[in-house]
Amino acid sequence: MQKMLFEIGRHIRKERKKRRMTQKQLGELLGMSRTTISQIENGVVQDVGIRKILRILEVLDLEIKVRPAGAPPTLDELQKENET
Repeated sequence: MQKMLFEIGRHIRKERKKRRMTQKQLGELLGMSRTTISQIENGVVQDVGIRKILRILEVLDLEIKVRPAGAPPTLDELQKENET
């Protein structure tokens, strides 16, 4: 699960930076501390609820997709990674 949180955090950081937004700005927009945003982005947050993650993703126009564990990425996913 830690690896999954790290990947989500990595995508959050990438999109936040793409939007030229600081952790503090994102945190203020969501009513969260900069420290919480930092911990989520680094995958080291001790306790984070799915609602917090979903709120962050919603603000950044991101979404979570569910697929079988260990499944290789789809062609669409690989193309999107190469575009950014």
